[in-house]
Amino acid sequence: MKDKVVSCEKAISKVKSGMSILVGGFGQVGIPHTLIDEVFRQGQRDLTIISNNIGERGKGLSRLLENGRLKKAVGSYFTTNPVVGEHFLAGKLEVQLLPQGTFSEAIRAGGAGIGGFFTRASAGTLLAEEKETREINGELYVLEQPIHADVALIKADKADKLGNLTYRKTARNFNPVMATAADIVIVEVNEIVEVGDLDPEAIVTPHLYVDYLVQGGSRYA
Repeated sequence: MKDKVVSCEKAISKVKSGMSILVGGFGQVGIPHTLIDEVFRQGQRDLTIISNNIGERGKGLSRLLENGRLKKAVGSYFTTNPVVGEHFLAGKLEVQLLPQGTFSEAIRAGGAGIGGFFTRASAGTLLAEEKETREINGELYVLEQPIHADVALIKADKADKLGNLTYRKTARNFNPVMATAADIVIVEVNEIVEVGDLDPEAIVTPHLYVDYLVQGGSRYA
């Protein structure tokens, strides 16, 4: 059996410059800060980050952006971090905006092997430009593509040594669906327990989705 519990340094060494990375979190909750800090330390560049938001100035993913390490940001809510707008207007960052429900469903589709889906969200707006549209039951729908990434960096509360995961309250957010939609899944977890110690009914992400476990972070974030 593969040993999934590894050092943060070893896990993040699997991340290479130019990769696309799903990163869990909503605001400052459920973010794998330990993993992000290690990416910053190791120096990977030209990254495409797929996350609800790009942190806040001086924190988390924003540190990567501020140091010129991001090529593209895909997400829904960038207005709390003015650095995103500054870099976009300066031509230093490509930005792809998706309505939050579309964002979540596109990741789910990527994990489930769904080739795309039609949604009314963004129909008739700038976000739908150059996308296929179709009238369904008298309403205009937009075709959205699935999202799949090279790596997912996610945050969980507890894991057993096999990699079964549980989450804490709203820190769950996008983390479970992102765990299904990447080639390599690296999990920052607050606590690692023995196999059999987790209530099977509480397990949200089965171990088959998880490649590496790193213990670290705060259970309240």
